[in-house]
Amino acid sequence: MNVTDPVADMLTRVNNALVRKQDVVDIPSSSLKRGIAKKLLDEGFIIDYKNIRNPRQGTLRLHLKYGPNDESVIQGLKRVSKPGRRRYVGVEEIPLVKSGLGIALLTTPKGVLTGREARAENVGGEFLCEVW
Repeated sequence: MNVTDPVADMLTRVNNALVRKQDVVDIPSSSLKRGIAKKLLDEGFIIDYKNIRNPRQGTLRLHLKYGPNDESVIQGLKRVSKPGRRRYVGVEEIPLVKSGLGIALLTTPKGVLTGREARAENVGGEFLCEVW
């Protein structure tokens, strides 16, 4: 299947798995998606992720995190920069997501960073998505 926006596909798969209360979700792997998964793990939105190698592309397996009452830790995902309309932000334009309760993910020359990390590193980049 040919996917024109792999990041949106990843976010949609995660959202669908959360709605169905699944523990894991498998996504076709890429270095960008692994970077996003690493930041989700670092920020406590998922339990773990694994890169499963296979002869074709590889699979990224995310282990989703739920609270004590079976509520999802990830309350929302929003794709910001899209293939038809890319959104780039400078370091002074990086937004706070949900007054600091969520994270903004950016691709920068230093890799995939959260908004907080990008401000600390004094770099801007493509504003990929918001997670809260």
